[in-house]
Amino acid sequence: MAITRTVHLHEGPGGPFESMFVGDADAGDQPGVLLFPNFMGTKEWDFAKAETVAAQGYKVLVVDYYGQGKRGTDMESAGKLLHDFMADRQAVKTRLLDALAELRALPGVDTSRIGAIGFCAGGKCVLDLARAGADIKAGVSFHGVYDAPPFPNAPITAKLMICDGWNDNLCPPDAKLALCKELAAADVDFQFTTYSRTGHAFTADDVPLNADRSFGFEPETNRRSWRAAMDFLDDELG
Repeated sequence: MAITRTVHLHEGPGGPFESMFVGDADAGDQPGVLLFPNFMGTKEWDFAKAETVAAQGYKVLVVDYYGQGKRGTDMESAGKLLHDFMADRQAVKTRLLDALAELRALPGVDTSRIGAIGFCAGGKCVLDLARAGADIKAGVSFHGVYDAPPFPNAPITAKLMICDGWNDNLCPPDAKLALCKELAAADVDFQFTTYSRTGHAFTADDVPLNADRSFGFEPETNRRSWRAAMDFLDDELG
């Protein structure tokens, strides 16, 4: 197995984008996975995570959803990029569907078996992609954000796994319940797992866990949720 990274430049709504395609070019057709980064945008952490996913038998597109050259360098700059991106949820929907179309057109991707995973803002992207009625089989949100767009969803066909930190202040209990009610009302096949002693960014191994466990890396939750997510993708895309 020779997993490689290939920069994928593409035009899309809102300007040029610079994503990263990761996989074994010699493996033939494999299921495809969109990987949506956290609010900092694409970076080495995401590329390494994509290699881990690719090693399980997938072709992975790490999605640049901000645009070429637009990356967060600190919390303030990333927050501004995210604010601008999420200000128009219709535009977000269009950009996410465009990313899916890019993955489907890449060599070696089995278009009948497509999934998505995302972290933080990327978890919100996974949910919004499903809400857009995208033709994906499975989506996984890690410490995502749950607020629904201000317009009706399309029929959701994807099966969803939501991995949540109970202490996550960005998603208090009311937000967790609202998402579950939204998905249940739409008759979505979903599973929602909330982990105790865990907050936002629990997969971010470069972010120390804070004193009240509401933000930062939680090794045990990271391990357990990742294993569950890979089993879920294998079941739905294998």
